[in-house]
Formats: sequence, C-alpha cells, structure tokens
Amino acid sequence: MQTGSTQIASLADLAVAARCPRLVVKVGSALLVDAAGPRRAWIAALAGEIAAARARGQEVVIVSSGAIALGARTLKLEKGGRGSLADAQAAAAVGQIALSGLWAELLGAHGIVAAQLLLTLEDLEDRRRYLNAAATLGRLLDAGAVPVVNENDSVATQEIRFGDNDRLAARVAQAARASAVLLLSDVDGLFDRNPKEPGAQRLPVVRGVTTEIHAMADGGSGSGMGSGGMTSKLQAAEIAERAGIALAIGNGTRDAPIARVIEQGIGTLFLPRVQKGRKAGARKAWLGGRLRLKGTLTVDAGAAEALAGGASLLARGIAAVEGDFARGDAVAIRSPEGAVIAHGLSEYDAAECRRLLGRHSSEHEALLGYSPRSAIVHRDQLVLL
Repeated sequence: MQTGSTQIASLADLAVAARCPRLVVKVGSALLVDAAGPRRAWIAALAGEIAAARARGQEVVIVSSGAIALGARTLKLEKGGRGSLADAQAAAAVGQIALSGLWAELLGAHGIVAAQLLLTLEDLEDRRRYLNAAATLGRLLDAGAVPVVNENDSVATQEIRFGDNDRLAARVAQAARASAVLLLSDVDGLFDRNPKEPGAQRLPVVRGVTTEIHAMADGGSGSGMGSGGMTSKLQAAEIAERAGIALAIGNGTRDAPIARVIEQGIGTLFLPRVQKGRKAGARKAWLGGRLRLKGTLTVDAGAAEALAGGASLLARGIAAVEGDFARGDAVAIRSPEGAVIAHGLSEYDAAECRRLLGRHSSEHEALLGYSPRSAIVHRDQLVLL
C-alpha cells in the first residue's frame, strides 16, 4: 500500500482512499467517558463512521484515550485517577480492560476485528522497538484488523510517558506509514486566538507549524479529563509533518464528527512542509519525531549555515555541549540563538565532544588518542527541523 500525504490538499481528501489509504483517528478521554461512564451511543456511532471509511477502501488505526478515566470511575479514585502516578497506573490497569472490550464489541457489530496495542514512549523512541511496533501495526492492517492503540499507562512512569495521546497518535502514524492523522477534540480546529474571544477566526489550512502558529495555542485541556491541549496538538502536527504526514483537528463533541470534518470542512488541516523537494526518509522521520533527547550541541553561525546546506556537523562548529550522552544517542542541535534546528545521532560521547569542541578534525587523534570519525554528527544521521 502506498502511503504519504503528497496528494492530500483538503479535509475532503481524508475520505478518498486513493489519496488517504491509511488514516489514524485519535479520540480523547472527554469524548469517550463522562460522569456517567462510557458514552456508548457516541462510540457506537463513531464505530459506524470507521466502518464507512473501511467500506471506502481505507485502513484505519484508532488511538484511544479513556483507560484512566474509566478505571478511576470503577475504583472511585479522586481527580479522575490523576491524583498521583500510582492512582493513574492502577486506574489504567482496570480501565484498559473495559476500554478494549468496548471497542471490540462496537467494532465487532460491523464485522470488524479490533486489536489492542499498548505502547510506551520507549517503544517508539528506541529504533529496534519502533520497527517491531511498525511491523505489528502493518501485519494487523494487512490482516484486516483495526488496531486500537493507547499508551501503556499502567507501567509508564512520569519520565517515560508521552504525556498525551496527540503526540502518540503522530508517532503511531509514522510507525504505521499512515497518510493522515485526525485528532478528534473539543474544538473545531486551531483559531488565531482563544476561540472564546470575540472575533476569533479558525484557520482552515496551516502549512508548517511556525513560531507564530505556536503563539496561537492554548496549552490547557478544557475538559479536565485529558492531558492535552492545543499545544500538544501542534507538537503532534510537527511530528507528522517531518514524516510527510497530514494532520487534521476536528470537533468530536458533535454528531458524526468524522463526516462533519470531511464533508463540511469544519476543522484545521496541517500540511507538511516539503524540504528540498522531498520528504525525509523513514529513519530521519523517526529521528525528527523523537521526544526524548540525551543532550544538546550548540553550534556557531557558520555551522548552522553549513547544516542548512546539507553538511555534517564538525567539532570546530560546536560552541557548547550539554547533557550526558553516549555514542549513538540522539541529541538536539541548537543555533547560536538557542533554537533547536536539528536532531542527530552523535558519533562521540559527551565527554569526547567537550574535549573536541571548537577543534579542527586534524587535532582529534592527538586529543583522544585514537583515529577519529569524520564528524560529530554525520549528515546521514541528522535531520533538520
């Protein structure tokens, strides 16, 4: 199956199998669960929309929140199960059974087999585990199942969590080689200011998430149940665009939310920026979407310009080294102004980088006592952001 979003130009294209053969749909906690429990009628209707997409010839992956909210209600935990890490883990362990069973039942009513896949941040940050997850997703889709993915909150700690399913959905879309992501939330899309303010205007299409776009975001979750907000959705859009994947935000609180987005065009579509005439390869897309980096290399203006031109990062262009990382770890590369301009895999550990920073390649062997590698970060292991 061909994937990618090169042919997607409008929200209507999300329903065209030839242009969007594989779609990831993310559903937030507040849409799935309310004070009375699971919103069965709404979820059943959404399952019908997913069945309609499949009938159009599309493959669908669901990224579903709701386990913590469901489990907290069963266990009668305060603060929706988010009062402590232990509460969240316990609530997730109970709620995930109910959540997966609900999806299996309601998709099964349409003759669709649901498959549960629980992921932690490390599953998608480690390259080998990422490839394993990608292979599982691919095999399930090839077999005709609908994978239902959630963060494995019962074992994830605060340090190794995605923290929201918006970014998880974007990483899953990368792994599944999806064409697009649809984030169903409680808003109609991205507005140029808080949508509660008079005169706020929805942006129908955004090509590339810029500093100005980030300034429009409201970081809070309106429902109090979820962990995301518009900021997390823009971060998800950035992850998607680095892989050449389109991402849309639509309002899930309305009836037939997928049809409302696609047929009425009510939402915001983020289209990936095309870099140097082509999108990044699979490995570079994975690297650009990483959420955990082990260190930072700050470069001078000359090195920043060279990187923009496709060069490797040499030691003489590095002005500062932060963090404690080993050879092969992912690091951020910052401009002199402090902006992150690239991610890369370091050819040296942090201590070696500190000894080499600012020095010419001809000096490396004398400084380290062994024959050096050609660059601190080779261009083949580097992706510009």
